[in-house]
Amino acid sequence: KAAQIQIESFSSALDLFYLDNGRYPSSSEGLPALVQRPGNSSSWNGPYLKTASIPTDPWGRPYIYRSPGSHAPYEIASYGPTGEPSGAGDAAAIKSTSQ
Repeated sequence: KAAQIQIESFSSALDLFYLDNGRYPSSSEGLPALVQRPGNSSSWNGPYLKTASIPTDPWGRPYIYRSPGSHAPYEIASYGPTGEPSGAGDAAAIKSTSQ
């Protein structure tokens, strides 16, 4: 549940980034673009998160961010307690649901 709430917070911050910059951060810029201006972003008006750094998932690992995503402008995921992209039940990956 905590990972899903954090992913929703990232999604809100990404939407604010998009409004200011006309694009989402690239995969190479990643989620750090929400707290530190990317070098090629002249319209950045952040930070877009209240924290000074990007928090890790509840298991202490970084969130996975891809832009563009497979079925959406971006994807954010935590691979859950196992740290593996596959799993079921309590060990399943937690992903953004943004379209």
